[in-house]
Amino acid sequence: MQYVNLEEIQLIEIPKITAPDGRGNLSVVEKDVLPYQIKRVYYLYDVPSDSTRGGHAHRELQQFLIAVSGSFSVVLDNGKDRKTFLLNRPNKGLLIPSGVWRELENFSAGAVCLSLVSEEYDEEDYIREYADFKSVKRS
Repeated sequence: MQYVNLEEIQLIEIPKITAPDGRGNLSVVEKDVLPYQIKRVYYLYDVPSDSTRGGHAHRELQQFLIAVSGSFSVVLDNGKDRKTFLLNRPNKGLLIPSGVWRELENFSAGAVCLSLVSEEYDEEDYIREYADFKSVKRS
């Protein structure tokens, strides 16, 4: 599994169109925003503020997370370093490459996390134990 430099991971601006008459905004995720074709979409909601989600890595899958409502933190870990991102705007997303451990925490009331992923669900793609993740990263 390839080393991922967490300093290269940044929030990605999602194009935003503002209605000229003040009726609100529209953001669009099209193929120029993501480096992959979206094969699965899911969202998390009603997550208690003291709960965490994620707690795994993927061997192949890439994931793009958007806080479409509210906010939450995403803690990324490459096996050596950790970096935390705050997602709190619906026109910014976080692209998580494969081979990175992720944990989602500090969900605000009403937070909704939209996930756009590169692969269909495959249990074999998951690394669910941190010790296993560290072992894979060492090899």
